[in-house]
Amino acid sequence: MFDIEASLDSRLLAVPRNRPTVVFPEALDPRTLEAACFLGRFIRPVFLAPEAEVRAVAAQRLAHLGADRVAYTLSESAFVDPLSRPDLVESFATACVAFSRGQGRSMGQEEARRLVSEPGRFGIWAVKLGHADMVVGGAIHEPKAFFRPMVDILAQRSVTCEAGVFVLPDEHPEEVYPHNIVVFGDVGVNASMTPRTLAEVAVGTCAVARDLIPEEVLPEIRCAMVSYSNRGSDEGPSPELVRQAADLVPDILAERIAHSPRYASIQIRGEVKVSVALSRRSAGLYHSDGLPWEGVPNVIVCPNLDMGNLLYHLYATRFPEAKKFPVMFGLWFQGVDLPMDCTPEDIRLALKASLMRLHAYGEWKRTPKDTFFRRHRVLVLNPGSTSTKTSIFEGDEERFTEELQHSAEDLKAFEGKPITEQFTFRKEAVLRFLAGRSLALADLDAVAGRGGLLRPIPHGTWKVGPAMLADLKAGGRGEHASNLGALIAAELVAGTDKPAYIVDPVVVDEADPKVKISGLKELPRRVISHALNQIATARRYAEEHETFYERVNVIVAHMGGGITVGAHRKGRYIDVNNGLDGEGPFSPQRTGTLPAGQLIDLCFSGKYTKAELKLKNKGRGGVIDLLGTSDMREVERRVEAGDAEATLVYDAMTYQIAKAITALVPAFEGASIDAILLTGGMARSPKLVAELTRLTAALGCPVKVYPGENEMAALAKGALRVLSGREGAKDYPPAI
Repeated sequence: MFDIEASLDSRLLAVPRNRPTVVFPEALDPRTLEAACFLGRFIRPVFLAPEAEVRAVAAQRLAHLGADRVAYTLSESAFVDPLSRPDLVESFATACVAFSRGQGRSMGQEEARRLVSEPGRFGIWAVKLGHADMVVGGAIHEPKAFFRPMVDILAQRSVTCEAGVFVLPDEHPEEVYPHNIVVFGDVGVNASMTPRTLAEVAVGTCAVARDLIPEEVLPEIRCAMVSYSNRGSDEGPSPELVRQAADLVPDILAERIAHSPRYASIQIRGEVKVSVALSRRSAGLYHSDGLPWEGVPNVIVCPNLDMGNLLYHLYATRFPEAKKFPVMFGLWFQGVDLPMDCTPEDIRLALKASLMRLHAYGEWKRTPKDTFFRRHRVLVLNPGSTSTKTSIFEGDEERFTEELQHSAEDLKAFEGKPITEQFTFRKEAVLRFLAGRSLALADLDAVAGRGGLLRPIPHGTWKVGPAMLADLKAGGRGEHASNLGALIAAELVAGTDKPAYIVDPVVVDEADPKVKISGLKELPRRVISHALNQIATARRYAEEHETFYERVNVIVAHMGGGITVGAHRKGRYIDVNNGLDGEGPFSPQRTGTLPAGQLIDLCFSGKYTKAELKLKNKGRGGVIDLLGTSDMREVERRVEAGDAEATLVYDAMTYQIAKAITALVPAFEGASIDAILLTGGMARSPKLVAELTRLTAALGCPVKVYPGENEMAALAKGALRVLSGREGAKDYPPAI
């Protein structure tokens, strides 16, 4: 059986996007709540019921899902009792009165208030007025109480329809429908058909099929508009309706193809006898005008609602193991209608299908209003040696970004001086960035700066305060451009009530004392790493599995100019190599761990100064020393061309990364490892990923890839967790 849910999941996760806000009026229905617990990575749920009541239902009816999954979903959700929002009720009622007037009906404000206070109508109007993107209901509401109002209020086209999508089990004879996939239309909307309505239904149902089923699975969408007549073999209202509709289809389909070329794979044939559509034998015995595909369509469009509804429920009851769900067409993906006999799986599939179509259509960007999930505005600063990356995030969405370049001429005045001397110069560049986007400090909710070389601290979001600023200004732990992040952030919010934060700086250290013991008392191990991206990657993995960072065991390999490989055990970052000082695998620009005795001899050989050796260790070591380049794309090209030296170095680096990954097994103290996560720039290499997957296979856990560093988003998300109340900000302790 084609795994349609896995297909939808992979496509929804393929490109990071904003998550639409989805309203659940039937929040206390256990089926709806269970389905929502598998959707947190795709949506922002709004449950229209008091939070205590939702949690009570979850505790009583969803124990089989596991506490982590339920807790994660509810932590990502909003809870709204319509009666507790008189402001929204009044707004919705006013819109409802105006809408009724436009429909030629008279309705008073009090009657409208009563209607929109009911969760179903409240959810519909929340979507209509831009407070949410989608409403899901029908499992416990009769059609006239939810479905019909939803269609009336949210319709964006003159003709709407509902398609019933089935992936039938293997027991169904596959020769009837390719891959046992069939889509029926119309199964729910149009009680009376005109030729124009039927033609629109045919094209709309096919568009649903094309959006949901990848072309590699169904290269063509083949639609049969069925009747009791086959190609003029009989007369009557139904055949005449289908004939007239078929004549209108080409122009309607051409309009759809103009929106996207993917719809060019749709073929629609009219006046096909039901048996001809469903049987190759019948197709061969009836006149078919030489059309070879009749008998194997994947879309069946019926000339009336009774027939479409009958087919949907006939297949649903005959094949209870089928994957089935309804999809609306003509609402701009704003509504999901559920049968009263739906299962949690049906609800999941219906919602994922509508989400897939919403994203695939290409016009949705984000929820128009942030009523239920506040979009806090965060300025993010990430100072580097010759640039300051600067972004504005509104919620999870990066709205503006620029890497503010600082030329060699600009930086010449600061040569040989502490990094803090660049503070004013860089701060003014950030202010120009804000002014260029017509933003002032008053428009921000917080500023998040890259954390610098501080004292060792646990992971989390930290308030920038006097003790932290004093340590960064003193530079006692080292000089690095990242030290400027907190300094600039604090200056920007000075005199306001806006907070300044840093998130997971390079000095995050949660390792046990035994991890830091070396064989020389004077040289304990230091923990300095790509903590920001390491922890952000582990969090992203947890979110994709609808759980918390505190619930997963993962090994993260950050592979860029430097390489750090870290162990993350149930929310603690418990071991990692010191990527700053040269511990661990060699990398494009760093030597990694070196033979100690030979290194001592080299230090005292007189061949290099201390400064030269430090540069070799970090900046001119590793692949650049061995092969003369730090560009791993060039190295891979040389490997592909048969360069033996490049192949040896590439294999050695890959081996060392794999060895560092597997060496962290003891850090989990016998507990199983959920996944190995590969991140950083080098994670974009399919060759490297494939080789590391092969070399670490003995660990028995999957390898997941999250290319790039994602530092700006990680800084923003750390601040947002605090601003939304999901996490508390930590206070940096004064020096003892």
